[in-house]
Amino acid sequence: MENRVLREFILRSIGEDLGDGDHSSLACIPWDAYGKAKLLVKEEGIIAGVNVAREAFSAIDKELTCEILIEDGKKIIPGDIAFYVSGRQQSILKSERLVLNIMQRMSGIATSTNQYVSLLHGLKTKVLDTRKTTPGLRFLEKEAVRIGGGMNHRMGLFDMIMLKDNHITYAGGIEKAIEKTRDYLKKSNRKLKIEIEARNPDDVKEIMKIGGVNRIMLDNFSIDDTATAVNLINGRYETESSGGITLDTVRAYAECGVDFVSVGALTHHIRSLDMSLKAV
Repeated sequence: MENRVLREFILRSIGEDLGDGDHSSLACIPWDAYGKAKLLVKEEGIIAGVNVAREAFSAIDKELTCEILIEDGKKIIPGDIAFYVSGRQQSILKSERLVLNIMQRMSGIATSTNQYVSLLHGLKTKVLDTRKTTPGLRFLEKEAVRIGGGMNHRMGLFDMIMLKDNHITYAGGIEKAIEKTRDYLKKSNRKLKIEIEARNPDDVKEIMKIGGVNRIMLDNFSIDDTATAVNLINGRYETESSGGITLDTVRAYAECGVDFVSVGALTHHIRSLDMSLKAV
């Protein structure tokens, strides 16, 4: 995670929350009052965002100090204390909601990701995220996927070529989409991997005939059609299952032999993990 991007995000978030002052704290807490608080875990899962929280505390008040007890990626249960933060009480109160918003969201994503990853134990298939992220929070949400044991697909439109159904339609078909893409990469002197979406087994056959790609996405394929496609591709290209994959079906898709399964719900249907910052 790039420190500059994280710092800018934290400063924007502080400005959004603080406005012209934390008047609740200013009204009843002296500036020179010092204290301590603990991050209390209230739900089982995988913790994420500890390092981000440390940066947030530092951005609000450089004199705040953290004693980290549980690092990112560790399993947590209700009653666990992830860290203590000490310093000015006003600064701790300013930090509280920002830190909780970040950690609860990231921990929820990491926990969900880890559930999918755990179901694929013993298989080669890796769990990928997607671009179905909250605008402005993608770098945090994708970091949480990594902490949970998953892999990032692509960060944006710039670091990989993905020819989806609309690209294929606008380009005039699979063959033209691939040919134009290869020509574009050559002319622009870019070295980007090419992934193309197949909507049915016939698409897979056509892509195999044309070639020139790195990965074939099997989008909304049934489990039977996925197995057929993987056998047809026979390791010539990377394979990725995508579209409506759930905890109930992810193992079955992976057992077909695909290299990746992408799950938009990891960052799209987020359930935050319950925790609180309590004064000691």
